[in-house]
Amino acid sequence: MDAARLVETTLAGLGYELVDLEVSGRGLMRVLLDKPAGITLEDCERVSHQLTRLFAVEGVAYDRLEVSSPGLDRPLKKEADFVRFRGEKAQLKLRMPLAGRKNFTGVLGEVRDGVLQLEVDGNLVQIELSNLDKARLVPTFECWKS
Repeated sequence: MDAARLVETTLAGLGYELVDLEVSGRGLMRVLLDKPAGITLEDCERVSHQLTRLFAVEGVAYDRLEVSSPGLDRPLKKEADFVRFRGEKAQLKLRMPLAGRKNFTGVLGEVRDGVLQLEVDGNLVQIELSNLDKARLVPTFECWKS
C-alpha cells in the first residue's frame, strides 16, 4: 500500500479527512487534515503520534513529519470539497485557458457531471474539474463593532 492510501485509511479510521499529502525530495512528509468541527493542536498531536508508529511498522521512509490543519485558505482537491464549500469564495487556477483566462476568483456553485459553476462578477462560468490545476478557498474576515 502506498503512503497516501495508508495515511488516508488511517485518518478516516480516526475520524479525519485527508485534505492533502505532500512528500518532498528532502524527506519531508506534510499531512493536511480536516474534520467538520475544525482541527485543534491536540488533533495534530494525536495524528502525528499515530502516523509515526504506523510508518515505523509499515517501513515508510521519511525524515520529518508535519501534521496540520489546511488553514483558512484550504485547498480544494476533490469534487466533494467543491460540494461541501458551495457558496464560499474560491480562487482557481486552470491548466488550460478558458475564454483566454487561467485564473478565476468567484463563488462556488453547483457541481454537476464534473463541471463546476463559478459565479464571477455576476456571471456564471462553467469549469471542468479535470481542468483545475489548483483551487483554494479565499478567507473572509468579518469585523464587529461594539
